Amino acid sequence: MLFLRSLLFNVLFYGVTLVMMIVGAPVVFLLPRRWGWPYVPLWANVNLFLLRWIVGLKVEVRGRENIPEGGFIVAAKHQSAWETFALIPHFRDPTYILKRELRWIPLFGWYTAKMKQIPINRGKKSAALAAMMVAAKEAIDEGRQILIFPEGTRRPAGAPPSYKYGVAHLYRDLDCPVLPVALNAGVYWPRRSFVCHPGTVILEFLPPIDPGLPMDAFFDRLVDTIETASDRLIEEARQAPPLSPVLAEIDAERARAVRSGQSGRSARA
Repeated sequence: MLFLRSLLFNVLFYGVTLVMMIVGAPVVFLLPRRWGWPYVPLWANVNLFLLRWIVGLKVEVRGRENIPEGGFIVAAKHQSAWETFALIPHFRDPTYILKRELRWIPLFGWYTAKMKQIPINRGKKSAALAAMMVAAKEAIDEGRQILIFPEGTRRPAGAPPSYKYGVAHLYRDLDCPVLPVALNAGVYWPRRSFVCHPGTVILEFLPPIDPGLPMDAFFDRLVDTIETASDRLIEEARQAPPLSPVLAEIDAERARAVRSGQSGRSARA
């Protein structure tokens, strides 16, 4: 039954996404961006509803009082496809930093361009960083929220972190607060898997890190803050039935790491 529920959700997820992109296109692309933006969190909320209704995957949100006003950076843990859309409704006017190739996807790419999401060309690092920084500064000046996954790609829940130092450059150059975000979505919707498990994802907005710290001090604090909280949320999942089988996989992987002498936290890639 779990396989069938997950299959149904995935079919509806992509089906709803396609239908909403087609139906919304005439309005979204003709109106100014700010007027068309509410359609995006509507899409995210529809998919969260489908997850709850079909799979039984609910959400608990903590720390909303920690979300600053105006422009800031959102640095989120990345374990699953879940947070790529589930974060959107919590911010007034967010923009993602995403790989340039996503712009080439018909319809979806047009939406990212219309909503002024920030593309980055990973093949040209120095030029890409400069172009990204210009767009990021413009977004902060407009009071927008820049959503970034500092690890760059999804990591299995409980795996040693691998953060990229680019988030420290953003912090220094944009001179704005950074909101760390912890979660345990990977316990219920593992990366590279369409199977979703029932339970409750905990999304926690942690106290923001104010601008002004040295880059290394900021980076170490960010990693420690997100990882400590995310590990705690994984442990909380053990106390909240139904238990996901992913928890056993986490334990097995940690045991293998201990046996091979790789159990320490290595944050920087």
